Amino acid sequence: MAVVVVLAAMLVNSLIRNENYQWDVVAKYFTSTAILEGLRTTVLLTVVAMVVGLVLGVVLAVGRDSKNPIVSGASLLYIGFFRGTPLLVQLIFWFNLSALYPTLSLGIPFGPTFVSGSANALITPLVAAILGLGLNEAAYMAEIVRAGLQSVDSGQTQAAQALGMTGRQVFRRIVLPQALRVIIPPTGNETISMLKTTSLVSVIALPELLYASQIIYSRTYEVIPLLITASLWYLLLTTVLTIGQTFLERRLRRGDSQGGGRVRKGRAPTDPAPPEEEHLEPADIQHGGTR
Repeated sequence: MAVVVVLAAMLVNSLIRNENYQWDVVAKYFTSTAILEGLRTTVLLTVVAMVVGLVLGVVLAVGRDSKNPIVSGASLLYIGFFRGTPLLVQLIFWFNLSALYPTLSLGIPFGPTFVSGSANALITPLVAAILGLGLNEAAYMAEIVRAGLQSVDSGQTQAAQALGMTGRQVFRRIVLPQALRVIIPPTGNETISMLKTTSLVSVIALPELLYASQIIYSRTYEVIPLLITASLWYLLLTTVLTIGQTFLERRLRRGDSQGGGRVRKGRAPTDPAPPEEEHLEPADIQHGGTR
């Protein structure tokens, strides 16, 4: 405890007395237009990439457990590829997709083409960032969703089917509510991680929070204050997401504790009737047997 207190005091003293931090410059740019525009792009990327990753992750999770070997093999290949290659490489790849496919088209394979256009015009830095972040996140969300679905005991599914529930009803009423308790905590962690991972798109010149800071300090040479400004915004956003995740997890745990001890109104729990004692005849006792 003494070591922690001393180190904390040294840190606070350094933050206050070291003029190289330039806190006045940090305050100046903290709410500047360029920084706020970069912040908006960062939040947009986080939300869209997580939505793409979650939707595609559910599809991959279901395909991964499919009995069809082609479907499960394709899902496994997708997950292995996107988890096995660096995200930075994927972002650069999508940004330079026009080098492989100068023209992108939509139509029937080996048939007529309905729509076509230049890859440079279609794959903008924003689209490349969404593709890179969303498709990569889908590989991780697939394993999270699959783990949540597998956490539900198969006996509950069989019991629901025995009661006459359809497959959709079983999934919506039995499987999904229980799987969410396993899926939500790691999904919250992935969202917080995605918020910070968006800083990688600065390599493709997308003006998100970090790149907006870089543009400013490339003109003013105030590197440290601008990096501190970006770090403070990242810290603020991750704190908000962490509080939201904690609140959601508490709601789920409260639902578990309330649901476990409910008693139906109008029916008081009763103790089971004691088992009826078997009457033994003297002859049975003498021969050591029972009826």
